[in-house]
Amino acid sequence: MPTFTALTTLMGESPAQALGEALETLEPAPTGVGVFEVEDGSGYWEVGGYFLDAPNEIALAILAAAHGAKDFVVSEVPDQDWVAHVRRELPPVEAGRFFVYGSHDADKVPQDRISLLIEAAMAFGTGHHGTTQGCLLALEDYIAEGGVAQNCADIGCGTAVLAMAAARVWGNNVIASDIDAVAVDVAEANLRANGMEGQVSCVEAMGFEHDMLKSAAPFDLIFANILKPPLLALAGDMAQYTAKGGTIILSGLLVEQGDEVQAAYEAVGFQLSQRRDIGEWTALRLTRN
Repeated sequence: MPTFTALTTLMGESPAQALGEALETLEPAPTGVGVFEVEDGSGYWEVGGYFLDAPNEIALAILAAAHGAKDFVVSEVPDQDWVAHVRRELPPVEAGRFFVYGSHDADKVPQDRISLLIEAAMAFGTGHHGTTQGCLLALEDYIAEGGVAQNCADIGCGTAVLAMAAARVWGNNVIASDIDAVAVDVAEANLRANGMEGQVSCVEAMGFEHDMLKSAAPFDLIFANILKPPLLALAGDMAQYTAKGGTIILSGLLVEQGDEVQAAYEAVGFQLSQRRDIGEWTALRLTRN
């Protein structure tokens, strides 16, 4: 059975959220509505609706005009198991000693690597994204330079692939947090799939706002693979919760956003150790002075 999407863009978060709420009132009603920032620094937001029946295009046009959005583009999506399709299409990712794979590639796992099983899911990343790969390579270089982290945190952990990588290297407990409860469930499921229960503690938290994170600080190593706005907002807390001489690895950044985030963290006492660009994405490794 085919489904339908209706997508548009407009400037600003508040107008986009308002359009998303208005979209939910349509008949036929959408089965889901998404509002996302376009990650190109333009200030545009994308608003999309997902429908089991063909949407009312006249009503969509009126909504777009009323909210100052571009015309909705309506597309029919064939009935397909997209997760299964993605699993078939995603090859394993090698990042130094780390090998990230899906179960469809279990026969390709090398014996001399740290292997992490991460299934393709509807959200939260698979390790194939340039930002995650950049973080793993930054971790690899940190280790190669003699870095040892006794106390680690993964802020905005998603699948917890970075937290698991650190736990597999040092065997120490790592705290992985995410603002999204579903992401925390996904992270815990990935720990079970990798036989790593008890090696990573998963908590729901905004930034460092959790007693477990506060009591475990300061951290030798912190990952934050999120987006530019929350990274900028977290700069002060990151300095507070990173040990002197400690390392942070940041990503979720477009190449053109790297300088601004680097400057914000240098302003609170960090020094750039490494920057790695992969395609349109960049990862920063910084040390607290």
